Amino acid sequence: MSYSNRELLARLIQCEAGAEGDEGMRAVASVVMNRVYVPYGEFSRVSNGGDVRAIILQKGQFTCTRTQNNRQNIYNMNPTDIHYEIADWALAGNTSASVGNSLFFFNPYKDNCPNFFPSKVGIIYNKVGKHCFYAPTEAYKDT
Repeated sequence: MSYSNRELLARLIQCEAGAEGDEGMRAVASVVMNRVYVPYGEFSRVSNGGDVRAIILQKGQFTCTRTQNNRQNIYNMNPTDIHYEIADWALAGNTSASVGNSLFFFNPYKDNCPNFFPSKVGIIYNKVGKHCFYAPTEAYKDT
């Protein structure tokens, strides 16, 4: 089944951050849109000037796009009004100040966030809910 960009983003928001409240869901949506519009590095090449679908479906980027051995994925989600509202908000060009220009996030399953995203392409920006958000470092530009 081929979903619209809106549907894909709503499903990703629900899957990745549905339990994180509005702020957490907006933070995740912001990272997606930051990746869509970053003017350099890997995500710039993947988005090719604004391809939301390419960013969401880029292999190995979001846990919720993996289907093998992963029952909680975007294809098993049933977004509700709030997920669509946040998707619409993000697709309209909005981003959350709580994550700034962050391009990466993950849940470390502990109280503290590591200073760097595991590959050193991101530095801690903020923790929102259970997720750590990372702004790009100089190393990201070379990706």
